[in-house]
Amino acid sequence: MSEIEIKREDGETGGRYVTRVKGHEAEMTYSKAGTQRIIIDHTGVPKELGGLGVGVALVKRAVEDARRDGIKIIPLCPFAKAQIEKHPEWQDVLA
Repeated sequence: MSEIEIKREDGETGGRYVTRVKGHEAEMTYSKAGTQRIIIDHTGVPKELGGLGVGVALVKRAVEDARRDGIKIIPLCPFAKAQIEKHPEWQDVLA
């Protein structure tokens, strides 16, 4: 699949990463734990987008943003946690 365009919607207490692919919306939500950590609490990818790498792309974007912003991630979402565990190169952002 070509590059997936992901938008970050950031609020005072949390936010989400969201993308639309083939007319379907996928998202990964997070809460802020102070100023130096985020808690990824949910990843939702419609079954129509299963197997396309959309969920992995959402987690990758959060990892890239965490590195850039100097924050750490607490992955409570089982999917996000599993993806970070599968990618040793992403584990530097774990809280």
